[in-house]
Amino acid sequence: MLIDESLPVELADELTGGHDVVTVHRRGWLHLKNGILLRRAVEDGFVVIVTGDSKLRYQQNLRKIGIGAVVVTRVRNRIEDLRPLIPRIAAAIETTKPGDVTEISPD
Repeated sequence: MLIDESLPVELADELTGGHDVVTVHRRGWLHLKNGILLRRAVEDGFVVIVTGDSKLRYQQNLRKIGIGAVVVTRVRNRIEDLRPLIPRIAAAIETTKPGDVTEISPD
C-alpha cells in the first residue's frame, strides 16, 4: 500500500499491521502528477493508495489505471488527528480493490 504525499509520512509507521506500507516520499515520487504517480504505483505492484486528495476520484479513472484509493477527508493532515481513524483506514485498505474509492472521515 502506498501513502500519498498529502498525508504525513508517520502514518506509514502506524499502519504496519500486516501491510507492506511505503510512502511517496520514501519512493522518491514527490511532486509527480497524480496520473503519472498512480500508473507508476501500479507498475510497482501497488493495489491501494491512501490519500487526503478528495478530488482524486474525479480527476483520474482509477478503474482503468488499476488502483484503489482510500481517501481520508475532513481531518487535518497531522498524525495526531489521523490516529483515531487508523483502525478504519486499515480496515478500508483490506476491502478496497482496484477501481474502488473508500472515503474515511471522522463521524
